[in-house]
Amino acid sequence: MTIERTPMDAGTSWRVDSAAGAEGVCPVAPVVDIVFSRWTTPILWALNEHGRMRFVELERHIGTITPKVLTQRLRQLERDGLVVRTYHPEVPPRVEYEISELGRSLGPLFATLAEWAAAKLPEVERARLEYDAPAPAPALVPARRS
Repeated sequence: MTIERTPMDAGTSWRVDSAAGAEGVCPVAPVVDIVFSRWTTPILWALNEHGRMRFVELERHIGTITPKVLTQRLRQLERDGLVVRTYHPEVPPRVEYEISELGRSLGPLFATLAEWAAAKLPEVERARLEYDAPAPAPALVPARRS
């Protein structure tokens, strides 16, 4: 698959040469699947902001995540190369997690999304309120008598 970026009057257009699967329709679909699952973003954000952490520290920073889900997400992030797990054979054993260089390369993407959120989420909220507002009742027109 070849992705070509072409400038347009109102922004940027992406032209994809392959139409096979979701990647053909949206070339960033695999990235979205990897990075933007429910817990992946907070995990990567915490590791990027606070550095190397043990499991319990990471769990505290995220707050509402269950240990089971945190374990699953950390394993997937390690498999994807975004997180590095370091085992220290001590008594008791110690395991630390840190964001990898590959994970750190997502920083500019997260920064851009944070800027967009700060600038555009109020617009999104206004649009939601407008959409959810009850529609005005139709005006009743008295029937004419003949």
